Amino acid sequence: MTKEVTVQTVKIGGGNPLTLIAGPCVVENRDMIFFTAEKVKKICEQYSTQLIFKSSYKKANRTSMTGFVSIGMDEALKILDDVKKAFGFPILTDIHTAEEVAAAAQVADVLQIPAFLCRQTDLLIAAGKTGKTVNIKKGQFLAPDDIRHPIEKIESTGNSKILVTERGTTFGYHNLIVDMRGLVMMRKFGYPVVLDATHSVQLPSGENGKSGGQPEFIFPLSRAGVAIGIDALFIETHPEPSKAMSDAASQLPLDQLESLLKQVVSIDRTVKEYLQ
Repeated sequence: MTKEVTVQTVKIGGGNPLTLIAGPCVVENRDMIFFTAEKVKKICEQYSTQLIFKSSYKKANRTSMTGFVSIGMDEALKILDDVKKAFGFPILTDIHTAEEVAAAAQVADVLQIPAFLCRQTDLLIAAGKTGKTVNIKKGQFLAPDDIRHPIEKIESTGNSKILVTERGTTFGYHNLIVDMRGLVMMRKFGYPVVLDATHSVQLPSGENGKSGGQPEFIFPLSRAGVAIGIDALFIETHPEPSKAMSDAASQLPLDQLESLLKQVVSIDRTVKEYLQ
């Protein structure tokens, strides 16, 4: 059993029921964020599921120069702060440089280290020093055992509020695969384990300057991860994924989230009863 990490009133790990980390990939505008937040919160309340709302104020890692980055860091953080105050749930957002950390930490309850940046020592140390919960996304190039090194960097700051996330491993060109053994292997470090079932179905850089995806695998990957005993499920969801400004090919349509949550909550309940 992993240790419990508390984010506001959300208790992740320690045998607690599954937490959902969900929201649009990036802050596109205020209306979309508030619309999605309201829908996601209602669905989580219906299934008595803990929620951390996710959206990035900026997407620094883009395949090409034409990829959408941000509406502006200050504006996007203001929207996230407003949605947090309106709905009362914790906020998770990506950070990209040590210089961004202080501003992001004023709003976010969970600072997320993007997968491609999980070896950036300065970024990890800066995040750890805030005292906020830090979610480390395991790089696509990293073996599950090697997540211990980013963990140790954050622990060196005295911060033990850590989550570790699987988001797929590079498998040839333009493809990712989830090795379910890795979810078990990462648990040995004691911190809550998260499965990002939407980035795991990406086809990186597979669509002529942008990433493609296979969203039909979001449901089976989610069910499989929850059956293994993950502590949280990470889902990027959008009202109209085809119109999304980032990761359009891999976000879950918002109108499918209720069905997904219904399935995984049932599996989680069975698995947690068995593990206890």
